[in-house]
Amino acid sequence: MARGYWLGPGFWHGVAVAVMLAAGSGPAGAQAPASGTPPPPPPTGPVYRLTYFDVAPAASVKTAGLLRQFAAATRKQEGSTGFLALNEIARPGRFAVVEVWRDRAAAEAHAANSALRDQLQPLFASPFDIRSNAGLAVAPPPVGGEAGAGSAAVYVLTHVDVFPAGKDQTVEMLKTLAADSRKDPGNLRFDILQQDGRLNYLSIIEAWSSAATQAAHTMAEHTRAYRAKLLTMQGALYDERLYKAIR
Repeated sequence: MARGYWLGPGFWHGVAVAVMLAAGSGPAGAQAPASGTPPPPPPTGPVYRLTYFDVAPAASVKTAGLLRQFAAATRKQEGSTGFLALNEIARPGRFAVVEVWRDRAAAEAHAANSALRDQLQPLFASPFDIRSNAGLAVAPPPVGGEAGAGSAAVYVLTHVDVFPAGKDQTVEMLKTLAADSRKDPGNLRFDILQQDGRLNYLSIIEAWSSAATQAAHTMAEHTRAYRAKLLTMQGALYDERLYKAIR
C-alpha cells in the first residue's frame, strides 16, 4: 500500500489564493484601465484668476491699502483686461481679488512678478487660494468697470461644487441663471466661470447696485428654482460671499 501524506489547512489556503489570483488575471481584470483619464487641456482665451485669503481683522485697513496699490500697478501690466479687489462685508479680515488676463502667458508672467504675497505674509491668517478659470458666460463691461457701481454696490462671489455627473446640466442651469439675472433690477454684472482642470467647479461673479437689489434677486423665482434644482447635484455646501469693492 502506498504511503499517504496529510495535506494541512495551510496547503489548501495557498491553493485557494492561487486560484483567486488566476481568476483576477482573466477578462474581468483586463477591463480595468491602465491609467486614469488625462486631465482636459487648459482652455485658450482670457484667464480669470480668483484669489481668496484671510488676514487678522485688525490688519484689514492695512491690507486694503496694499490692495489699492496692487490694483493700480496691475491695471498697467501688459495683458491685464480687468481687476477687482474685494473685502467681505460680514468678515472684514476676508479678501478676494478678481483678475482678468488676455491669455495664459500674460497671467503667468504677472504671477511670476507679483510681490503682493510677500507684503501680506506677516498679516496672513490663511495664505492665497488661487483658482484659475475660463469664462463660460461673461458679458461686458470688463471686471471692475461696472457702470453705476457706487459705494453702496454689493459684489458676490459664489463657488459652485457639483458631482462630475451633474457638470453639464449645472453649466446649462448657470447660463440660464445668468441670462435671467442680468434682467433683474439693479444688476451690474453676472458672470459664470469654470475652473481649469476641475470642470465641475464653477464660480459666479455678481455685482448689484445695492444690498436691497441683491436681496431681491436672491428671492426671485428664477433664482429659487435654480437653487432647488442644484441641491441634488451639489458636492459641497453652496459657498456664497458678499463683498464691497476696494476703490
